Amino acid sequence: MFYQASSVVRPLSSDPATAIANLCSKGNLREAFHRFRLNIFTNTNLFTPFIQSCATIKSIRSGKQLHCLLVVSGFTSDSFICNHLMSMYSKIGDFSSTIALYDSMPKKNFMSSNILINGYVRAGDLVSARKVFDETPERKLTTWNAMIAGLIQFEHNEEGLRLFKEMHGLGFSPDEYTLGSVFSGSAGLRSLTIGKQIHGYTIKYGLELDLVVNSSVAHMYMRNGRLEDGQNVIRSMPVRNLVSWNTLIAGNAQNGCPETVLHQYKLMKISGVRPNKITFVTVLSSCSDLAIRGQGQQIHAEAIKIGASSVVAVVSSLISMYSKCGCLEDAAKAFSEREDEDEVMWSSMISAYGFHGQGDEAIKLFNTMVKETEMEINEVAFLNLLYACSHSGLKEKGLELFDMMVEIYRFKPGLKHYTCVVDLLGRAGKLDEAEAKIRSMPMKPDTVIWKTLLSACNIHKNAEMAQRVFKEILEIDPNDSACYVLLANAHASAKRWRDVSEVRMLMRDKKVKKEPGISWFEHKGEVHRFTMGDRSQSKSKEIYSYIKEMTLEMKLKGYKPDTASVLHDMDEEEKESDLVEHSEKLAVAFALMVLPEGVPIRIIKNLRVCGDCHVAFKYISVIKSREITLRDGSRFHHFVNGKCSCGDYW
Repeated sequence: MFYQASSVVRPLSSDPATAIANLCSKGNLREAFHRFRLNIFTNTNLFTPFIQSCATIKSIRSGKQLHCLLVVSGFTSDSFICNHLMSMYSKIGDFSSTIALYDSMPKKNFMSSNILINGYVRAGDLVSARKVFDETPERKLTTWNAMIAGLIQFEHNEEGLRLFKEMHGLGFSPDEYTLGSVFSGSAGLRSLTIGKQIHGYTIKYGLELDLVVNSSVAHMYMRNGRLEDGQNVIRSMPVRNLVSWNTLIAGNAQNGCPETVLHQYKLMKISGVRPNKITFVTVLSSCSDLAIRGQGQQIHAEAIKIGASSVVAVVSSLISMYSKCGCLEDAAKAFSEREDEDEVMWSSMISAYGFHGQGDEAIKLFNTMVKETEMEINEVAFLNLLYACSHSGLKEKGLELFDMMVEIYRFKPGLKHYTCVVDLLGRAGKLDEAEAKIRSMPMKPDTVIWKTLLSACNIHKNAEMAQRVFKEILEIDPNDSACYVLLANAHASAKRWRDVSEVRMLMRDKKVKKEPGISWFEHKGEVHRFTMGDRSQSKSKEIYSYIKEMTLEMKLKGYKPDTASVLHDMDEEEKESDLVEHSEKLAVAFALMVLPEGVPIRIIKNLRVCGDCHVAFKYISVIKSREITLRDGSRFHHFVNGKCSCGDYW
């Protein structure tokens, strides 16, 4: 590359260093070399722009040619040049050449060690990085920063903070990079005490106004659940850059405030700060949590506008957002239009199919991933597959995949994998097998896996096992309201009203309150919220009147209210009246009143849809010729022409 003549003629700069740098920055290495070859052999520093350019364009061929030229010219005894070559190889990805060059250097300095430590950290080899660090006689602040950052990056937070303490004890003053790392470490440990101590350092060393440091301080507070403290740190900043806005947005997301995330995103744009891929990943996740398709589509358009829509992490977020908003086709479209890919993206799409009850499609996509890509199959992919099988009634296939994960891929199942297997067996009515699976696990069961079995007991009306499982849950978490409700449901299904009363009395005695059922419906950018028996809506009278008329129409078509889910011993008429007030029915009635004919309805509910509402929505989809999509606390239900996508298996 360097020995081919160039036919391009450009005016020369009086300063060779400036001229070489300008040419190399534009990728014209050949021309720079031929014009200044006499100069570079008298001043080795002039090789630097060539080396940096090779790293920038990631040209291993040009880099090795340059390295050979330096060897035959006798310049590789120069530590300055060798350090630049090491950095070039590391950035290009040829780390073996970085190590070889380091080993062959006659004289090393702290920069040589820094480059090698950073290279090992990028490769995830912290043992080798620490060995180089320990063997470095002359440590500068940058050396400490490289090792501390590497440890904390890979969540060795305690060791990273110990190293920071050692560094401080030796008299080194931290800079903004040190503090950024140790704040991340204290956030990772969820240690507010350590975080506050380090916050004191920032003030002591006069770094409290540094934008990067303050963003790290805010992240630490918000990660520790102190959202208001973190927001106050951001508010105290004289200006906010992209990092501080992203920190504020992410902090609200981590603390379960998706509405605030979207509000802060709007303020960020008004302030003139342009979002990046990190911003889009967070705000799209908040749209997923709220299931607000309209705003999600708008943010998708904004990502396309600034060229971030093809970024792998953003595409994965788009898949999740569209899936959780009930738009599986849009999720599949985002996946099919990908320009790049990783394991997370494939797992997101497999999860989307499972969430919508399309287990066969999830398995088909997994098989494609195995046969046609070089993607690494991990435990997450199997977890999503098992979830898909449990929500599609694919018991045998699910158990086969579990065995494949253990016996062929040699993965050690986690608690979540076992929970999916228990769900598979429980939904299929294999309650004894499900209980045996829990009791034979190599780890201690948690409330989630016991509640999964308790839910299956409720579905299959096994009140005796439900009572036994309930006692197991009480030993772990006596304040879990969901387990009381599930047990009461199981007793109610068996018409054991005395037992239902005892459960209710137990809840009162322990001051356990049932989580209220809430449903949401988005219309013209406004989210309407409904609770059981809600009469706060301006159109409440019209809504209840509409439901009454619709119920009569459904009964003419054969609908019979499923009163088994009513947890009170009352006459049938009162039970039917109780069912009318369910939040999802109110939301659907309102949607039918305000949407034009034929427009699909999308509802979200925080809890599992009850059996009666599930039956009612089938009838409504026929009577009103309307597609109804309901996302409940477990999965999606698509009601079309009297049928649900779950196949009554939920």
